[in-house]
Amino acid sequence: MRQSPANRILILIKTDGPQLAAAIGDALGISGEAARQQLSKMAEEGLVEPVTVAAAGRGRPRQLWHLTASGNRQFPDGHAELTANLLGTLVEQLGPAALDTVISAREAETLQGYRQELGKAHDLASRVEALAAIRTREGYMADQWQEADGSFMLVENHCPICAAATACAGFCRSELETFRAVLGADVERSEHILLGARRCAYRIKPH
Repeated sequence: MRQSPANRILILIKTDGPQLAAAIGDALGISGEAARQQLSKMAEEGLVEPVTVAAAGRGRPRQLWHLTASGNRQFPDGHAELTANLLGTLVEQLGPAALDTVISAREAETLQGYRQELGKAHDLASRVEALAAIRTREGYMADQWQEADGSFMLVENHCPICAAATACAGFCRSELETFRAVLGADVERSEHILLGARRCAYRIKPH
């Protein structure tokens, strides 16, 4: 994705969530008015939409800019429609057990690849950092940090296999088990795109 102003705004909202026009202007190094003009143009193209939210106390309502469904489709979808259709045909022709076999094989292959790449990471912090880098490379727009209580957060702002995961929750379950195995830690999903969240988030704690 080229870094035009519109693309930078799409990435900013995708990564950090709904934004005020002034905040977008600050992030892009332009005025709030210039940001509003760009957002208005993007709204005409159906990529973003403003949502007015009440401010705390007696403050004026604020207008936050969200991605539309069309805006979200600007990010890789892993050939969504084809994938969903293939999974449906697989189950219809060969039964649910065949899909379980495919998911298990994918999990084993993924786990092997991740373990090879994380082999030089000797503590949990470096493993989480390396895993986030891998997932970003795979299209998940991942980020990670350590919380004040010593736990770690792994956040994925995009899901390039969302259609497949929607068609079969086993993919999400498999990824969670893969994270637990490769990190050697307790991993719990705290936010889930398929349940309506804007991202998938994982809290990671040592055993």
